[in-house]
Amino acid sequence: MTKNNNKEFNSFASFYPYYLSEHKNKICRRLHFAGSTVVLVLLFYIIFSAQWSLLWLLPVAGYGFAWIGHFFFEKNKPATFQYPLYSLMGDWVMYKDMICAKVPW
Repeated sequence: MTKNNNKEFNSFASFYPYYLSEHKNKICRRLHFAGSTVVLVLLFYIIFSAQWSLLWLLPVAGYGFAWIGHFFFEKNKPATFQYPLYSLMGDWVMYKDMICAKVPW
């Protein structure tokens, strides 16, 4: 069970609306999307080229884009610091929701 200012998240479903509320800025969302896309491209490259020494680039790329979005555009603290697993899950659900046009670009 995770807490946010007296609020407890008993499930990812209860966390995701909070996650989206922390991503209101379109540039922040777009940077998240770009970082996630870079992660996928890198992951495929690493797997198919067997360049396992490049795995360290995955969190750098993913979090690098996201944190720039939060610090410079959203002007808030990334949820990763307080809710690491739910935040990672939220990144990928928001990525899918942006592709499906459930979350605006």
